[in-house]
Amino acid sequence: MRAARLIRMALLVQSSPGLTAAALARELGVSVRTVIRDAQALQEAGVPVRSERGRAGGYHLAPGHRTRLTTLHPSEAETLYLSGLPTALHDLGLSGAADTARLKLSATLLPSLREAAESSVRRFHLDAPAWFREPSAPELLPELARAVWSDRTVELAYARPGRDGAPPRTVTRPLQPYGLVLKAGVWYVVGRVPGGRADRSGAWRTYRVDRVTGLSPAPGADDPFVRDPSFDLAAYWRAHSAGFARALLREIVTVRLTERGLRRLPAVADPAGVSEALASATVPDSGGRVTLDLPVESEDVAFAQLAELGADAEVLAPQGLRARFREHARALTALYGTDAGDDQR
Repeated sequence: MRAARLIRMALLVQSSPGLTAAALARELGVSVRTVIRDAQALQEAGVPVRSERGRAGGYHLAPGHRTRLTTLHPSEAETLYLSGLPTALHDLGLSGAADTARLKLSATLLPSLREAAESSVRRFHLDAPAWFREPSAPELLPELARAVWSDRTVELAYARPGRDGAPPRTVTRPLQPYGLVLKAGVWYVVGRVPGGRADRSGAWRTYRVDRVTGLSPAPGADDPFVRDPSFDLAAYWRAHSAGFARALLREIVTVRLTERGLRRLPAVADPAGVSEALASATVPDSGGRVTLDLPVESEDVAFAQLAELGADAEVLAPQGLRARFREHARALTALYGTDAGDDQR
């Protein structure tokens, strides 16, 4: 454990000279005191790590020294070969570069490590698109990816979906494209509106790439934009996804569930709504049933979801949905109340 940390520390100091003890502690997940002890251990092992004071201080390696700690462990080689998504790289126009990089990497690996890397490719494959959907790469994706790589502000034409059956309408706006996200076979671009502050609501935008109908350099934006160093694409996407999922749940259904119904609820309802509903659940009554308020997308969706629970779920409100379940129960009783054999007598 400590040996792996020492190697990582040496590589961090080599790749990012000037990191402070506090910065190294954050990267390594240890205390500043541990960083100081590890630096001493590296020095004793012959790695000339030194700490300097002042504005240009921090930890450095002696001038001209480079570590020889870059040999890959078999598990690291396996993981590295699994880190690429073939379909995604192809869509982005990067499959050729990725193949070349893997060839170069293979040439530097020991035979045993080459076998480990190739073995992982034979054993694991990631198929990103969802079932029952024919994946297709948006036409403008490679061009948008180049803008992301080069930090170029673009003018983006986007087909915004119409409401209540209205046709889509195209809007045009400048965008600083920060990153691309592949979610269940659908590409999204995350960017910032030029001039907007990151802490202002609405400064960041998320667009489906397959709805981008036009892409061109933004007028007057000849130089690359300066990225906000605090922006974390993965963290933004997690928050955006959670907010989007919760925003869909616009209605509340009050439902009484048996113990079995409560166990099965996460399997039929939206996870965002279930977690909120469980927080509102009452204590079990004498029959072991609990009552809770379940956020749902619509009454139609709620009917489809809760019908799967059968008699383990009783809708208490809204009354329109309760009446719908009552009619559904009557229809089932009419259909199954008489044995099929009786109709033939």
